[in-house]
Amino acid sequence: MRFSFEKRLHGLQTPPVISRYFSGEGQADCMPPETLAWYQREALEAVVRRAYDHSPFYREKMRQVGVSPDDIESLEDITRLPFLTKDELRGKPWLLLTCDKKDVVLMQVSTGTTGGEEIYMAYTWNDYLLNDLSPRYTRLFPVGPGDVCLNALPYEMSTAGLAFHKTFMDGYQSTVIPAGKGGAYSTPAKTLKMVRDLRPNVVVTSPSWSMILAEEAARGGFDLTSLGMKKMWLTGEGCSPAFRKRVEKIWGTTANYFYGSLECGMLGIECDAQSGYHLAQAHVLMEIVDPKTGAPLPPGEIGEIVVTALLRYDSPIIRFRTGDLGCLETAPCSCGSTLTRFHMKGRAFDQIYFRGKPFSPFFVEEFLLRIPEVGNWFQFVMPASDSARIKIRCELADGVQPSSELAAMIANRMEASTGLLFDIELVDHLPRPTAKATRVVRE
Repeated sequence: MRFSFEKRLHGLQTPPVISRYFSGEGQADCMPPETLAWYQREALEAVVRRAYDHSPFYREKMRQVGVSPDDIESLEDITRLPFLTKDELRGKPWLLLTCDKKDVVLMQVSTGTTGGEEIYMAYTWNDYLLNDLSPRYTRLFPVGPGDVCLNALPYEMSTAGLAFHKTFMDGYQSTVIPAGKGGAYSTPAKTLKMVRDLRPNVVVTSPSWSMILAEEAARGGFDLTSLGMKKMWLTGEGCSPAFRKRVEKIWGTTANYFYGSLECGMLGIECDAQSGYHLAQAHVLMEIVDPKTGAPLPPGEIGEIVVTALLRYDSPIIRFRTGDLGCLETAPCSCGSTLTRFHMKGRAFDQIYFRGKPFSPFFVEEFLLRIPEVGNWFQFVMPASDSARIKIRCELADGVQPSSELAAMIANRMEASTGLLFDIELVDHLPRPTAKATRVVRE
């Protein structure tokens, strides 16, 4: 039977709660907090009801803890619902569906950086396009017609490239350059050729790929600051503020962080104040819980990030334990956005545990990259023995010559800054990543 585009569109219908709050322009980042809270409560009730009525998996989970949709009368009642874990999702592509399989139009898979079987996410047209694009964040995401957006994120299998493509083109009517990241055709040289010819004024990529493109530009004698970039977003990997400053200097623009995940979609957008992520509160509810007990933690305390998606009806995500660490901040931001902020502290499994204490790799990276003699590529090599020193394997900045005296200086400055002892290994070249950059290497 021939596919009918009109027939497919006829089946799209915005849920009532979304229509009530986000008809027209649907500006979420300047919505009054009380209005936003009313929307979130109604959206939570609708998603939980959908999951209970149409998903055997969720219905059984709720019955096991003795809760039903009728018990969810306020946002605080979310803590009565059971957690959803990565292990429950691994290798089960259709587990969360509340619709027929024939309604699924997109399947995406996890990047696999946390190990274990793959996690799949299924999307219908309603959830992926109509619902997801209804709320806007134009104060935090200032893109529109006439902007030319270099999308240098992976398109294959996972979510990043397609998600930004959809947002730039369908959500904000801007021009997209689908450059990709490290695929068969999306080599750094090919991407730089597109940059020269099309001169984008917006770029979204990962921190490490921004540096790989910058190296290609330097080899070709092309000054990236000549583009007069309007905006840059970094996502897909974490990096320290010191690394971000290097990126901004090379590209000649403000680089803000964007945080999302395969399971939960868009979670946070950093504003130009660069003081934490603004939570995409039209899309998600976020909790911070004790990683060991699951008990909720107040604003300011660091714990595991737990997310409930408010616009996902056909594959609901309810109280998903992300494995990421962070904390909420309720103080108003200088940018004027009414959205709550949160601060990322890295992934729990990425923490550097040394002599019984956890350290974020971004904490160590920050002080390393404040040393101008250190280049942009490095690894933290964790010892097999807890009593040995951490090794920093790094390249040097252009024109800097290696020496034992320089290595000693870097080790001393790192010890003074972090309180940790390091061995320094200066190398000519480290492998350039085509997937996510690996900063922590374990012997």
